[in-house]
Amino acid sequence: MSVPTLFLIAGEPSGDALGARLMASAKRLTGGRVRFQGIGGEKMIAEGLESLFPMGELTLFGIFELLPHLPNLIRRIDQTVAAVLRDRPDAVIGIDSPGFTVRVAKKLRATAPELPLIHYVAPTVWAWKPKRAAKYAAIYDHLLAILPFEPPYFEREGLACTFVGHSVVEGGAGKGDAARFRREHGLTPADRLVTMLPGSRKGEVSRLLPDFRATLERLLPAHPGLVAVVPTVATVRDRVAAAVADWPLRVILVEGDSVKYDAFAASEAALAASGTVALELALARLPTVIAYRLNPVTVALYRRLIRVKYVNLVNLMLDRMLVPELLQQDCRPDRLAEELGRLLDDPLARQSQIDGVAEVARWLGQGDTPPSERAARVILDIAAHHHPNPETGEARP
Repeated sequence: MSVPTLFLIAGEPSGDALGARLMASAKRLTGGRVRFQGIGGEKMIAEGLESLFPMGELTLFGIFELLPHLPNLIRRIDQTVAAVLRDRPDAVIGIDSPGFTVRVAKKLRATAPELPLIHYVAPTVWAWKPKRAAKYAAIYDHLLAILPFEPPYFEREGLACTFVGHSVVEGGAGKGDAARFRREHGLTPADRLVTMLPGSRKGEVSRLLPDFRATLERLLPAHPGLVAVVPTVATVRDRVAAAVADWPLRVILVEGDSVKYDAFAASEAALAASGTVALELALARLPTVIAYRLNPVTVALYRRLIRVKYVNLVNLMLDRMLVPELLQQDCRPDRLAEELGRLLDDPLARQSQIDGVAEVARWLGQGDTPPSERAARVILDIAAHHHPNPETGEARP
C-alpha cells in the first residue's frame, strides 16, 4: 500500500493553523502513513512539515502593501511550482491565501493537468467578486468550504465543493482557564483585563497599535485597574513587543493558543483587528470591538467590489451589527474608547453580545466530527484515487 504525499501551501498564520489541524487529522486517519511537503508556519512545521521557504514572506495584504514584494513573490511562485513538478505529490492543497495559492494552482493546471488541485477555504464570492466561482472551477478539482451556505455558489459552476465546517471550533477558544491566567501572571481582583489583538500581519500591527495605545490612554482615567493582554504570533512578535514596551499601563504579551484562550477567559472585553480571531472571541463569549484600517486607495478600490454590509463574520451570519465595527475613518481612538468603554461599564451591552453569539458555533460546524477531520477525509480520498506514475506523470486509477 503506497503512502500518500500531500503538498500543502499556507501563506499566513490562520492558514498555518488550518494546515496543522489538517495534518494532525490526516496522520490520525492513516496511522501516520502520510507524507507532507510544501509551505507553512510554525504550527505546520511542528506537525512535521519542512517548509520550502519561510511562510512569513507570504504574509502580505493590500494592493499597495504588496507591490514592493512582488518580485520575490513571483520568484517564490516559480520555486513552488518547480518543487511540485519535481516531486509529483498525490494532491496539492492550497490553504486560503489566494494571492499566492491561486497563482501556483494556475501554473500547475497548465503544466501538470493530471495533478489533483484542492483549495481549502472557499473565496467569499457571496461578499464580493462573484465571478471568482467560475475562475476557481476552471482551476481546481475540489473546494473545501468552511461555511454551510457556500457550496451552491461553486457547484453551479461545475466545481465539486464540500462543506467541512470552520476549524476555529477545534481551537478551544471557549475553554480558557481564567483562574490559571490570573494566578500565573500575579493578577489581583482589582486588575481588569482587556485583550488587545492588533493582527498577525506587519502592516496591521503598524497601523493599529498606535490607535490601540491611544484608546487605552483615554480609558485609563476612569478605569485605573486596566491591564492590557496582547496575544501575538512569531511573525510580528518583535515588532509588537517593541511597540507596547512604553504603554502607560501593565502589558502582558503572550504567544500560543492555550495562553491566548486563558487570556480571553480572564478578560472583560477585547479590541481586535478584523479576521479569524473575531470568531475565536465569539466562541469564547468575550464581548469585542472590531477595528480595521487599510491604505485609503486600497479601500477605495475594494469598496467598489464588496457586496456585504459587515466585515465581521459574526455580524454577517446574524445579519445585524451585534459586534461594533469601527473601520477606516471610524477607526480612531475616541470612537474605539467609546465602544470599548461601553463594554467595560455597561453589563447589558456585554450580555447582549454574549447572548447574540450563542448560535455562532452551530453555524460554524461544531459537532461530533472535527472540521479538520472532514477535510482530511476528502483530501485523502482524492489522493487515494490518483497516484501519478513517477515515470510518465500520468494518473493511475
